[in-house]
Amino acid sequence: MDSLDLQVLQQARDWRAQGRAVWLVTVIETWGSAPRPPGALLAMRDDGLVVGSVSGGCVEDDLIDRVRQGERVGKPSLITYGVTKEEAARFGLPCGGNLRLVQEPLLDTAWVDDILSRTARHELVARRLDLDTGAVGIEPAARGELFEFDGRTLRALFGPRWRLLIIGAGQLSRVVAQMALALDFEVICCDPREEYHLTWDIPNTTFSKSMPDDLVTELHLDPHSAVIAVTHDPKLDDMVLLEALKSPAFYVGALGSRGNTAKRKERLALFDLTPAEIDRLHGPIGLDLGSKTPAEIAVSIVAEIVAVKNGVALVQKKEGSALPEASGVCARG
Repeated sequence: MDSLDLQVLQQARDWRAQGRAVWLVTVIETWGSAPRPPGALLAMRDDGLVVGSVSGGCVEDDLIDRVRQGERVGKPSLITYGVTKEEAARFGLPCGGNLRLVQEPLLDTAWVDDILSRTARHELVARRLDLDTGAVGIEPAARGELFEFDGRTLRALFGPRWRLLIIGAGQLSRVVAQMALALDFEVICCDPREEYHLTWDIPNTTFSKSMPDDLVTELHLDPHSAVIAVTHDPKLDDMVLLEALKSPAFYVGALGSRGNTAKRKERLALFDLTPAEIDRLHGPIGLDLGSKTPAEIAVSIVAEIVAVKNGVALVQKKEGSALPEASGVCARG
């Protein structure tokens, strides 16, 4: 469900439109410390040009050599690397990892168009490939499903890009937007205040002058969506939180001190939000990094969003990692 895989499909489709022969390579099984998970995708052109990755660079050169030397499969075929220690060492698979792949020719791109259009509408879909016939089918998928391979059929998931809605177009929002773009989020900034929206100039983002609560309704927030309210204006921040906290968005946060956050939760409780919905609010927003500058606060916010997205515990230090000496710097909050 990596957005990189959607980029791989788009490039593969474009190559085919140019008349080039193209093969898709999908990771179906790994053992040991193989660096890419099942479902990871690579597209390879007839001249050896590739996009995507199935091993972090370990076996890609061999795949390219196979094509350049004329090994051009006409139907889905299995490839296995690292069966022995010697072969694992030869291909640089870490810790003796093993890797099993399916290589298939891309003959029909209609299913690629279907995936790209449906994920653009924020749908989650699965591609089913029959290795015996090469037939491809696209079907709806549910969040929480995993890549599947039963020896004959593989089922790979493709989902929409993660997206971040930022309420407020101040300096902090600019830095957050740039970091989120680097993480391949779709970024939407909303601020109806004229003195702010006239100066927003972050490339590759979408800007809206709508009222925040109206925009949340229009966007139909889904489990791939995050919302942060950072205007410092309760009239704007609270409006969006009333809608976002009722949505399936995986992350909803608001800027403010612990005291301001407590007051905000009291205000929210006056409306039609349940205690469970109010408890979804991340506030004070971000990990406690002792942040002071807009850039440091942005790091803490984006780090927390990524942690929640990846389903990991919000801990400050990895187990066994050295603890910093006390510096006397007060934690942000």
